[in-house]
Amino acid sequence: MHCVIYKGNRKTDCYLYVQKKDDFTEVPASLLSMLGELEFIMNLDLAGRNKLGYADIEEVRRLLDEQGFFLQMPPGEGYPDL
Repeated sequence: MHCVIYKGNRKTDCYLYVQKKDDFTEVPASLLSMLGELEFIMNLDLAGRNKLGYADIEEVRRLLDEQGFFLQMPPGEGYPDL
């Protein structure tokens, strides 16, 4: 499974994972607004990986499949109400 990672200019240390580059159709408008202007960080192949930095890789895979995106928040911060 491949994904693309972006960061916004309004929320420090928040990363948005989507399935295809520049495809934010599944991301709620409120989340896009909260993140601000998005900057491409990297393409990432999740296949063959057992872990990611701060994110649970199984949760990343599941949410990419189920909702089309994953939002990685800084450690200790709760998920925002969308």
